[in-house]
Amino acid sequence: MSSRRLIFGFHAINARLRQNAHTIDEIYIDENRQDSRMKQTLAKIQAAHIRVIAADNDRLNKLCGSNNHQGIAAFASPLPQQDLDDILDELNTPPFLLILDGITDPHNLGAILRTADAMGVNAVIAPKDNSVGLNATVRKVACGAAESVPYITVTNLSRTIKALKERNIWILGADMAGASDLFHTEIPLSVAWVMGSEGKGMRRLTRENCDMLVSIPMFGTVESMNVSVSCGMLLAETRRQRS
Repeated sequence: MSSRRLIFGFHAINARLRQNAHTIDEIYIDENRQDSRMKQTLAKIQAAHIRVIAADNDRLNKLCGSNNHQGIAAFASPLPQQDLDDILDELNTPPFLLILDGITDPHNLGAILRTADAMGVNAVIAPKDNSVGLNATVRKVACGAAESVPYITVTNLSRTIKALKERNIWILGADMAGASDLFHTEIPLSVAWVMGSEGKGMRRLTRENCDMLVSIPMFGTVESMNVSVSCGMLLAETRRQRS
């Protein structure tokens, strides 16, 4: 039982129902919510023969640790992690990867995964330590992207970066002090972007392993942007150039 993971919110649960319904053990729903969205989701749950438990809003709040559950929560077995080498070997297009060096805010990670899905990123890579991981809040904010984008955790990020280089994948680091700016950089077709943590940016060794450091030009008065916003700009410009 301790290995089960909590999932809440319609997007996250519907994504799990579509792709891995067999991993869901039980689903709690707000017994007072009878709108069409709940009815449609409940029909999918019943079709998958998953146990449904009626609960009031207070119980769901306590279960989820917040009131952002939208009246639905589930316990599910964790999905097996995909192998990065297998993902890369199966690609028929140049790799488009994202490396997160120490993202600790679940809202940032959820937003990043959602953008990564929208821009067609093949996998998101993060260290096992000093990273938030795929918790329930991340899955809720990601709106299903946590189920669709492979999220690979590694024990040694520098070693993983070196392995990617051996596959001729360019490692581009996002850095305010980057010598090249995003709008004047020809982004390689095979690329892995590296984003640092919210407060400190990339760690020294990660930065040293980058092939190029790229900055986002700022035209207003603010000095920096939220990491998920910056990530969105980098991924969107990469997709624009690839298209």
